[in-house]
Amino acid sequence: MATLRPAPASMVVLCAVVVVGARGGGGVDRESSDGAGAVPELLGLPLVPPYSQASGHVQQLLQGVNFASAAAGILDESGGNFVGRIPFNQQIDNFEATVEQIAGAVGGKEAAASMVARSILFVGLGSNDYLNNYLMPNYNTRRRYTPRQFADLLADRYAAQLTRLYKAGARKFVVAGVGSMGCIPNVLAQSVESRCSPEVDALVVPFNANVRAMLGRLDGGGLPGASLVFLDNYGVFKAILGDPAAHGFAVVDRGCCGIGRNAGQVTCLPFMPPCDGRDRYVFWDAFHPTAAVNVLIAREAFYGGADVVSPINVRRLAAL
Repeated sequence: MATLRPAPASMVVLCAVVVVGARGGGGVDRESSDGAGAVPELLGLPLVPPYSQASGHVQQLLQGVNFASAAAGILDESGGNFVGRIPFNQQIDNFEATVEQIAGAVGGKEAAASMVARSILFVGLGSNDYLNNYLMPNYNTRRRYTPRQFADLLADRYAAQLTRLYKAGARKFVVAGVGSMGCIPNVLAQSVESRCSPEVDALVVPFNANVRAMLGRLDGGGLPGASLVFLDNYGVFKAILGDPAAHGFAVVDRGCCGIGRNAGQVTCLPFMPPCDGRDRYVFWDAFHPTAAVNVLIAREAFYGGADVVSPINVRRLAAL
């Protein structure tokens, strides 16, 4: 039996973006990760493997696990157009099973609880609840809920889900808000003038405000002993779009890999050749930022001030 070597901290990723980690559907694997993929490197950890690969290999589990799934949302029904997605509630089931697996290998629940409590959970959800639910014509969600009611619904479900993770042993959370979506190539492609949509951005503003407030309540005593950090993805992304050249970007109005107007009408497909100079592009495909943007966001999460990541950054969270 191999000797188990628990790390001082590990990285657990639970999130919902259309392309996550090494499960990319487009021309280049891992290009359009959500930013969490760059954080383990800053923590001195290896690339976090997906749950399907790490499950059953405890030594890998101790170094970190990516539970994330393409197209998943806070609501189980979000992303229903995509076959094989793993909704967030099921991701939490997998997290709970992983904690039990670790406990069986390291000598019981108490030892496992200590390891899990030192781990950092990166959770980023909400975008698919809008892009692949509220804004989709084949869902009746928009007819049932006003934007405010939908944001409230999502925040209530999200709080219950984070509480489940806490009850399973998680204590350190980094929760990313939904980034600006009004200027993504898919939205630009819906206008013949390739215009951004302030209406789309206005949908996620109350959601982000709800999440920030919810984390404050949980951090202020709702989850004793937990540390919850909010990452303002929306603010970071608006800053990039507001002055792309200052951040090293030149192309903001189309994806690096995609089909149609703004390379955003059909997203990047398997074996499709990407653009040249992808590091100069803000968007990888119809929906997601490039790896260059994600690295920038990860660095903001790790080193940033309270205007971006609060109440502390990931570097300080790891030291707790």
